[in-house]
Amino acid sequence: MTSPTPLNDLRPSGPFRLGDRVQLTGPKGRLHTVTLREGGELHTHHGVLRHEQLLDQPDGSVVTNSGGHDYLALRPLLRDFVMSMPRGAAIVYPKDAAQILASADIFPGATVVEAGVGSGALSMWLLRSIGPSGRLLSFERRDEFAQVARANVETFFGHDPESWDVVVGDLVEELPGAVQPASVDRVVLDMLAPWECIDAVADALTPGGVVLCYIATATQLSRVAEYIRGTGLFTEPEATETMVRGWHVEGLAVRPDHRMIAHTGFLITARRLAPGAVPPDVRKRALKKPSYADEDVELWTPGAVGDRQITDKNLRKRVREAERAADGARLAAGAGTTDDVD
Repeated sequence: MTSPTPLNDLRPSGPFRLGDRVQLTGPKGRLHTVTLREGGELHTHHGVLRHEQLLDQPDGSVVTNSGGHDYLALRPLLRDFVMSMPRGAAIVYPKDAAQILASADIFPGATVVEAGVGSGALSMWLLRSIGPSGRLLSFERRDEFAQVARANVETFFGHDPESWDVVVGDLVEELPGAVQPASVDRVVLDMLAPWECIDAVADALTPGGVVLCYIATATQLSRVAEYIRGTGLFTEPEATETMVRGWHVEGLAVRPDHRMIAHTGFLITARRLAPGAVPPDVRKRALKKPSYADEDVELWTPGAVGDRQITDKNLRKRVREAERAADGARLAAGAGTTDDVD
């Protein structure tokens, strides 16, 4: 019998082992995700598929259940996992996560600050990019969201990454005591009012470091851009949004899909200037009258921007789901005593 996979060796390749998460695609494209364990079984109305049928099989194998139905077995990609994991807060979609990694230039060994952590989706992408030699410091105001994020990250990686620290608290208050001034390479802000954190971020960033804000609305985009400009501590901010359109390709029938992943959020980036540096374009802009008035500021307040809330009851449920998944992955890799997750 295949031995359990060590928690620090859950590699996304090679033959399936005990403790591995496997995504099974069955009849009519129905997806099931299981954690392989001794004696484990996947029960559906199409029949029973035993986990032992998958052990030592290569990724991308096809196995048949007791009802004669075939299932394609693949390790779930990170994008698959984040779209199906328990959520305490809204997640950063894979298309935006990929653009964040590129726009913020996240690199192996980087020291990265993230706020807020939400359900941990972006944290996973960042942890993969910085590698074991980097450091990710994540701030989250709500302990329940932090619990969901920790459990989701542990479920995916199979352990709690040593390169990751989660701080429950406000970034403005906690960041100065957590890092040395000018020691952070990259800062990613995914929050309602990121402009409230820009001053603290400016102190923490190394010259040339990147701050990136992921925001949902045009009013937020305007507010954070003007605040970054007003500090005089950053390069001119750059704003983008990312849209992904799939295509149907079958023979000569080639056309865009009827649906697409359109607007999910804006990305705005800027780089920290060296102390005392004043770019030429800033001198020119200082002579111009601002394009907004005092009454416009009211449109930029957090209350006016709006914040989608999750009920306490629903959030407690998400915490339990995420922690059960993390316990299942840990126990399966160690003792093989967890249940399947559909």
